[in-house]
Amino acid sequence: MTDMLSAARIAAYNTEKPLFTAGPASLVYENVAALRPCFGRGDQAFLDSYARVLDMVSKLAGQDKTVAMQGSGTSAIEVMIANFLYGKVLVVDSGYYAQRLHMIVESRRKRDGFIRKIDIVNWQEIDHVGGSYDWVLAVYTETSEATLVPISGLANLVRRVGGKLALDATASIGLETGHDAADVTAFSSCKGLFGLTGAGFISYSCEAENAVEDMIADLSTYADKKTTGPYHAILSLEPVLENHADHREAVVINKRVFCDRFSDHLLYSAEQQPLLCTALDVGIRATDSQAVLYAPRQTRAASITCHIGEVHLGARAEGKIVDLLEVAT
Repeated sequence: MTDMLSAARIAAYNTEKPLFTAGPASLVYENVAALRPCFGRGDQAFLDSYARVLDMVSKLAGQDKTVAMQGSGTSAIEVMIANFLYGKVLVVDSGYYAQRLHMIVESRRKRDGFIRKIDIVNWQEIDHVGGSYDWVLAVYTETSEATLVPISGLANLVRRVGGKLALDATASIGLETGHDAADVTAFSSCKGLFGLTGAGFISYSCEAENAVEDMIADLSTYADKKTTGPYHAILSLEPVLENHADHREAVVINKRVFCDRFSDHLLYSAEQQPLLCTALDVGIRATDSQAVLYAPRQTRAASITCHIGEVHLGARAEGKIVDLLEVAT
């Protein structure tokens, strides 16, 4: 058992299965070593860790407070929309995941009536939007297209329409800057936070005004810890978040090496690209049969490659994982 939990053994696991997917990232030794027996009530050691993790997450998100729940980033987005969004909502369409936001908003509008009207605009047209809206809802990093919706453009849009900004930060949190431009954000534990799967987070700096009736969608269910929380996912995050900048550097290095190697095939300019992933106009294949490539649910790109497969190496990463990739012919 000791060998199974050793840093060398975890490193070997990562070598045996190279990941070019959107998350979870490569397994960090601290993710596993931090796990302990724990409980959400009466366990002071866990409660102290829980408070520290939520404080670190809030700071990364640029928000005042954070709640955690069992589930995915999509689970957190559902709860965010149910509790915060009302009135007239503008959805910024950047691809598959933004269109999923539109579907969720439309479902909540029909269900409880807090949202009265929904409009949608292409992300490349946001500078031309006028009128007034209570909320703007957008995806910061659109993984389905490997594009970065400019946070400054979203902030300008919100000021112009006089509303608030709700952000799907699932693929941007911990990687991109400027999340403080939002009033509320939703994301998961396993992408740019580099934790284990299983935790959804909502970080916010405004009050949730909707009186949600169903318990599973009510923000207070999670703020007041009325259900079993993502205890082990929280424990896995603390040592990783304490050293987050070092782990993030591995993503920076891998992104740079990948873009240099495939510079002739980049689909978008540098300012349109997120740190998490890169779109190419050609297909990619791996020379290692155990490697896992990213298969987007829907995309116009010939291939999308994600860059969190050497997070376990931190700033020591050299982007050698990119050597396993070649243009598919």
